[in-house]
Amino acid sequence: MRLYVKARPKSKKEFVKQIDETHFVVAVHASPEDGKANEAIRKSLAKFLHIPRSSITLFSGEKSGEKVFETE
Repeated sequence: MRLYVKARPKSKKEFVKQIDETHFVVAVHASPEDGKANEAIRKSLAKFLHIPRSSITLFSGEKSGEKVFETE
């Protein structure tokens, strides 16, 4: 399943907000340098969805605010 994420790096407050079944807004403290924000978003999504972090991969949007993740 594909998850469409609007990323909010360098946020003061961390949260995951589900818009509908496949669209999310994810805010993390991590900065968007060296993939730190992408990894933090992946970790937050895994925790929110109660699935292992290893089952979520970044499909597209590595350097974009709009990201697409895939789950197994």
